[in-house]
Amino acid sequence: MSKGRVHPSEAKTFQDARTGANIRQVTDHPSIHHQPFFFIPAYDDAMRWLIFISCRTGSPQIFVEERSTGSLIQLTDRPDLSEWSVYPSHDGSAVFFTAGTSAWWLNLETLEERELVDFTASQREEERAVLPVAGTTGLSYDDQWWAVRLSVGEGSVLAIIDTKTGEHEIILRRDSVGHLQFCPDDSDLLYYAGPLTDRVWVIRRDGSNNRRLYARNVEKNEWITHESWIPGTRELAFVDWPHGIRCVHEDTGVERRVTSCNAWHAICNRQGTLMVADTNFPDIGLQLFNPRDGVGEPVTLCYPEASSIGKHWNGPFPYAKGPVKVYSLQHTHPHPSFSPDGKLVVYTSDRTGYSQVYEVEVP
Repeated sequence: MSKGRVHPSEAKTFQDARTGANIRQVTDHPSIHHQPFFFIPAYDDAMRWLIFISCRTGSPQIFVEERSTGSLIQLTDRPDLSEWSVYPSHDGSAVFFTAGTSAWWLNLETLEERELVDFTASQREEERAVLPVAGTTGLSYDDQWWAVRLSVGEGSVLAIIDTKTGEHEIILRRDSVGHLQFCPDDSDLLYYAGPLTDRVWVIRRDGSNNRRLYARNVEKNEWITHESWIPGTRELAFVDWPHGIRCVHEDTGVERRVTSCNAWHAICNRQGTLMVADTNFPDIGLQLFNPRDGVGEPVTLCYPEASSIGKHWNGPFPYAKGPVKVYSLQHTHPHPSFSPDGKLVVYTSDRTGYSQVYEVEVP
């Protein structure tokens, strides 16, 4: 089982027993599978490829489904892949990922891998990565800029990589950096998550105008999490767990409500007209709602029946007095996201005993 191996289609179709939605199970090997994190697209814009992680070789590796044939193709064969860092280019030519202490580019046609940045090779000690480069990454919608988080010393740094040249710049050093996302309407603007008690920050690509976009209400012990942009609005949505979703405008600071359902991981379609969210405590299935009407009345799309491990979500904000150890297996969470054309939602479920990748049609 190695790089470049082609597996026959494993797809099977069925209907959700309660909603009637048409569902396609993409993978069926008895091992862990999952698509990228919910705010990272699982497809290129032309929807030639569906990108996912498979552990069928014994370790996490990048695979694609060639959607025209259903064939599953193994893209990587390496022991140091950071499985949640994977980000496909919008033009369908490449996949970006981190492995070890480096940032990599992979050609989807030839499967050539090229090291863009070796962070241990920095001439400056304070920029040198001392731990593997892990966590989610962010790619601008023009495929020009790639944001990567590094662990350095006791804190984190944010690096911006030019995907064409491999040149990079450290634009931020602070205690915590994560969940990097370029604004879909501005390739010079990024969201990043700060510490769990103070998450919602934005910064310009050149490192300027680093600022808090929303301050958590400490008296209410708010649990602010799972932020994502609403395309076409310059608004950043965030989950006020478990009370719903609110959003704040990047330019004006105006806040508004998006939905009041117990949305967990929520993301808009590319058109900015529909949002999808998984749910937990209670799990009421994948919910669809309008992110712009100020009501966000939810409609159930389907029931993934994922185990959604993470008991700490069934209670108040647990991090007010500092970090706590939690048991929350990410591959057991649905993490739904839309296809570029908005006609499908991809998600993960371990309903069969192993986490598999699924697509459900949006009615």
